[in-house]
Amino acid sequence: MIPLTQAQQRCLEHLKSSGTTQQRLALRANILLTLAQGLPVVTTAERLNITPKTVRKWRDRWLEAAARLPTVEDEPQQALEPFILEILSDAPRSGKPAEFTPEQITQIVALSCEDPVESGRPITQWTHRELADEAQKREIVNEISHRSVGRFLKRGRRAMAHRLQAASLALLAHQ
Repeated sequence: MIPLTQAQQRCLEHLKSSGTTQQRLALRANILLTLAQGLPVVTTAERLNITPKTVRKWRDRWLEAAARLPTVEDEPQQALEPFILEILSDAPRSGKPAEFTPEQITQIVALSCEDPVESGRPITQWTHRELADEAQKREIVNEISHRSVGRFLKRGRRAMAHRLQAASLALLAHQ
């Protein structure tokens, strides 16, 4: 069982039932609300059709933050929900952070759609190396390898092929 104040319970109920709450956050709020009813971990897991390990994880995460909750509750009402959302959010993932922003990738893909002659390049088609050089020249990025450019373009082609296939299937369904 986990203890909840009325304010915490109201906040969790709101997150659970709000149509704009991400599903994973609503589930985590539901886990805590179910545990607060005094149900054991295994029963909570069965009721919510999830693993006991998942229930334990979010119970433990809540209990770790429980000491700070009264301090946040003493602040204006607007402070509680963001704090609870922080508790229920995924922890930062390990690994190397992304080197390029979505905006930079989009600009490089858009650059590949331009005529290389307009950029003063004496070629008729872009190569990955030429695109990397031009992206650096235009200061889209400080540094980028031709292999990274190739990955961005390949990913874009795959996504476009998937959208075209989906559109074709939708057209066939209407006929």
